Amino acid sequence: MRIIPVLDIKNGQVVHGIAGRRQEYRPIRSALTPSTRPVDVARAFRDMLGLRECYVADLDAIAGSVPSLSVYAEIQALGIRPWVDAGIREAEQAMALARASVDTVVVGLETIAGPESLETICASLASSRVLFSLDLKNGGPVGNVKNWQGPDAKSIGLQAIRLGIRRLLVLDLARVGMGVGTQTDGLCSELLCEHPDLELVAGGGIRDASDLRKLKQIGLAAVLIASALHDGRLKPQDWSGI
Repeated sequence: MRIIPVLDIKNGQVVHGIAGRRQEYRPIRSALTPSTRPVDVARAFRDMLGLRECYVADLDAIAGSVPSLSVYAEIQALGIRPWVDAGIREAEQAMALARASVDTVVVGLETIAGPESLETICASLASSRVLFSLDLKNGGPVGNVKNWQGPDAKSIGLQAIRLGIRRLLVLDLARVGMGVGTQTDGLCSELLCEHPDLELVAGGGIRDASDLRKLKQIGLAAVLIASALHDGRLKPQDWSGI
């Protein structure tokens, strides 16, 4: 199971996510680096933790601004493969990220216009380049869900898979930065039971090594982590061998 560190970027700085309440996000304080510049934090993830993939949540782009392509390029230049959520709404925005050589284009339920746009993206890009983020808040789907076939998280996840998704993130925003565990274990287990070949990722609330072992047991391919890396609760020895 892979560890994917998270960079929440706002106004050019890495910020500390708090339960999806983005107006409250403030620059991080990290044991890994005194800097809040995305490239410096990404370098610390690489040099101090040995991690060479990184999830980038471009909060300004998610809110409607232009994606920070130069920041993504700086991270890529470190030899780190970025997974970028830049608030994709329509297929052309995903194509633009792909043309910028972004390793993984994240398509979030929170911002995507609907299943038709997701289907177009899946038809246009290799399945290995697209990650669908099943964005939740306290277990409920976040975004424009009226065009999806089911109102619940599992139904939307299964529809995304039918549309061509092979990589799926279950992300509960209410648990981001709270250190209370993911609480999406049941949903993850159900999705993997029906689609055992799915590359499933979970994020939001990872606390410690026991959480990692539990998620590995379920069959997750990777987990997103931020706070537990910055404050030192999780170190490489905690996930080596998991």
